[in-house]
Amino acid sequence: MAEPGSREPETGTCSPSVAAAMASQQLFRALVSAQWVAEALRAPRAGQPLQLLDASWYLPKLGRDAHREFEERHIPGSAFFDIDQCSDRTSPYDHMLPRAAHFAEYAGRLGVSASTHVVVYDASDQGLYSAPRVWWMFRAFGHRTVSVLDGGLRNWLLQGLPLSAGKSRPEPSEFHAVLDPAYVKTYEDIKENLESRRFQVVDARAAGRFRGTEPEPREGIEPGHIPGTINIPFTEFMTKEGLEKSPEEIRRLFQDKKVDLSQPLVATCGSGVTACHVALGAYLCGKPDVPLYDGSWVEWYMRAQPEDVISEGRGKTH
Repeated sequence: MAEPGSREPETGTCSPSVAAAMASQQLFRALVSAQWVAEALRAPRAGQPLQLLDASWYLPKLGRDAHREFEERHIPGSAFFDIDQCSDRTSPYDHMLPRAAHFAEYAGRLGVSASTHVVVYDASDQGLYSAPRVWWMFRAFGHRTVSVLDGGLRNWLLQGLPLSAGKSRPEPSEFHAVLDPAYVKTYEDIKENLESRRFQVVDARAAGRFRGTEPEPREGIEPGHIPGTINIPFTEFMTKEGLEKSPEEIRRLFQDKKVDLSQPLVATCGSGVTACHVALGAYLCGKPDVPLYDGSWVEWYMRAQPEDVISEGRGKTH
């Protein structure tokens, strides 16, 4: 079994240009298995504390209370990471990145320090839904020793591994955060890219929402997509069991959708959550630098001109 902080060397199966770019920068392991976490909880490793974070978040229409579910059952030693609480509450758009000081204070309260190996999971039916967002946030704020629990709580339960209940009381730590602006694209960046085509944009929403034939979950927002974007629904990165597909399968998925991993790539979705599956998938293929359009479709629909809302449905008429 690999050590918690072990780094995986480049597999050598990605394109030569990506491999060359990665040669001097080995990737911190983005995925850990349920068995690995269970073993790490049984035999903690000195010098690198492990902090599990349940980052469950659901669309309102599902009627699920993620925090209450956490108190009913969670992986032992977990703390609850609330994506809505740890966000810019002044923004008109949902769960936008908070200021670095807010993120540092929030993560520190959950027991994360500079030396902590953070493992994020969620309790979604898909296996992984919102956890990659928190994985991406830690990386954006400069904390690279972060992994996602492959298969999430769904797979943990399937393996019959231990559970806890009740509130979590992590030992607070001091945590420092600095946002790397390269991780974030703005509305202006995406608008400028309509002409310049400096980067590819992949949208992780379901195909119906992307095409404009199925409704958006947020009131007042019509479905559709940004001109020139490519649709890879986030569920396509996972197997039917909810585990992440292999790097080879993910690479083939990108290729099939005409996404060139040797070129700049930006991820988007409805409100910046499932887009992080695109960033995680690219990372597993040796491309660690995929930024996110944080405002995603909600901001684009609210701000764009009608002709820049591509839809088979109603689109934008005003």
